[in-house]
Amino acid sequence: MLADLVVVLHIGFVLFVVLGGFLVRRWPRLIYVHVPVAVYGVLIELIGWVCPLTPLENHLRSLGGQAGYSGGFVEHYLLPILYPNALTRNVQLVLGGLVIAFNVVAYTLVLRHRRSERSAKT
Repeated sequence: MLADLVVVLHIGFVLFVVLGGFLVRRWPRLIYVHVPVAVYGVLIELIGWVCPLTPLENHLRSLGGQAGYSGGFVEHYLLPILYPNALTRNVQLVLGGLVIAFNVVAYTLVLRHRRSERSAKT
């Protein structure tokens, strides 16, 4: 059950990395949490690191008598949904690029919103 909780947290982490920038418009101070988390998430994909939540989940599964899995969280849970083939280095680079693109769009919208607020006040 703890391993399943780690999966839920991992999904939340991935969603926050990809979409958290859109929350900054509503809660501006969230930028101080989101930017480092997003950078870390991008680095995981671009450099090929393994997120520490993956070995934690595997460890908890083995403690519970279940088999863990090889590879990373994205490869095991998300890619079978998104892509029929296994995770390749090129797919990781594309995923990292998509995370960057989503966040560039999100923060562009945040900056435009702040500029329009400043213009309205003057």
